[in-house]
Amino acid sequence: MKILTFLSLLGLLPSLISAAVLTQVTTPFGPNPRNVSFNIYVPDTLAAHPAILVYPHWCHGLASQAFTWSRWAELADAHGFIVIYPGSPNTADQCWDVSSKETLTHNGGGDSLGIISMVRWALTKYKGDKKRVFVAGISSGAMMTQVLLGAYPDVFAAGASFAGVPFGCFAPANNAGLYDYWSNECATGQVTHSAKQWGDMIRAAYPGYRGWRPKLQIYHGTADEVVNYVNFGEAIELWTNVNGEETILGMFQLNCNIGNTIGMVVNSRTGMPKGTAA
Repeated sequence: MKILTFLSLLGLLPSLISAAVLTQVTTPFGPNPRNVSFNIYVPDTLAAHPAILVYPHWCHGLASQAFTWSRWAELADAHGFIVIYPGSPNTADQCWDVSSKETLTHNGGGDSLGIISMVRWALTKYKGDKKRVFVAGISSGAMMTQVLLGAYPDVFAAGASFAGVPFGCFAPANNAGLYDYWSNECATGQVTHSAKQWGDMIRAAYPGYRGWRPKLQIYHGTADEVVNYVNFGEAIELWTNVNGEETILGMFQLNCNIGNTIGMVVNSRTGMPKGTAA
């Protein structure tokens, strides 16, 4: 996949110079069983009860690159929100754990719990707005975006997934403790399910949950050679089942050099997030 193409699509140009810097948090911040690194950008002028954006990087990427190659810090300076740039503990390829039973379960462990601990810590330390926590990512970061929205719907208001896969798509049958697993079957578009089967995976991630489900923007290039475009349709099947078929707000097309990039916005059937970040 051509990462820079997606960065251009997002308008992610090099950040403007600011007095604030990307800082790594090394003190304990909550459960982090996989030792995900915690990098945070707090602008010099912080809004009262600031929003928080989580931006997980792509495979073979770093948190520092996600920071440098993006405009999020510039936008945070302008609007006073916080950006969290988590770093994958998988030293072999820097991909995210989107396959293990732990990461796909609410408060179950894996990379996702480490990232959620960062959010909870930042909300407390900076008196953040629990109703305005967001996540966006590209490729493996997009896969983690869908994992976080699925396993922790009580934490996030909305997210954006660029060239990702549906929640649970990378998980084989016996996935307990399977943290750094690449599913070629899913990546190449061979994993398909009914809308209800997809939706049941998310409902099983947080049994008994009846609250807010986050909004989601989904984007995918039709000529993507690494993460097949089939995953775009499968993700729509999943999220419309969870949020309701009537929640599709629109579909649109952007032209780029990996084919047409198709986007869709899936709304939540429930009013406003309760902001319980629990």
